[in-house]
Amino acid sequence: MAIVLCRVDDRLLHGQVVLGWGQPLGIDQIILVDDQVSASEWEQDLYRMSVTPNIEVRFVSVAEASAHLAEWQGNGRRGLLLTGDVETMAALYSADPVTVHHINLGGIHHRAGRRERLPYLYLTDEELRSLEALEAKGADITAQDLPTTPPVSLRALG
Repeated sequence: MAIVLCRVDDRLLHGQVVLGWGQPLGIDQIILVDDQVSASEWEQDLYRMSVTPNIEVRFVSVAEASAHLAEWQGNGRRGLLLTGDVETMAALYSADPVTVHHINLGGIHHRAGRRERLPYLYLTDEELRSLEALEAKGADITAQDLPTTPPVSLRALG
């Protein structure tokens, strides 16, 4: 089938991703793209505990993901591409804008320099400008915490 969701969520794998999105979308593969996690078996083991046995999880670096996006898009699996930050998703979009066309901003939480755009979404002005640049290049970007809530356009976040 295809990668059916490209999501930015700084908590990475957790119930909202696995159950909230995974079940309704029929996900059978999650591709978690994070250089640190892809190099840490201990962290991978922790994240695997949050996933049901019928979902395969791949932990890959940004470079590895960039090289395999087209393959994953056409491998017959229903996949969820997951990153913990805007910068990583932007890199994946640059590598393959056809596969990483629809970007979902899920949970990006408060930290210094970020301000609330939605109750579950905090962005720095730089992150927002980066997303606006992606949208100007053709990416379709919306914020949505769960599939049962309406998506919010990037323009509405400014």
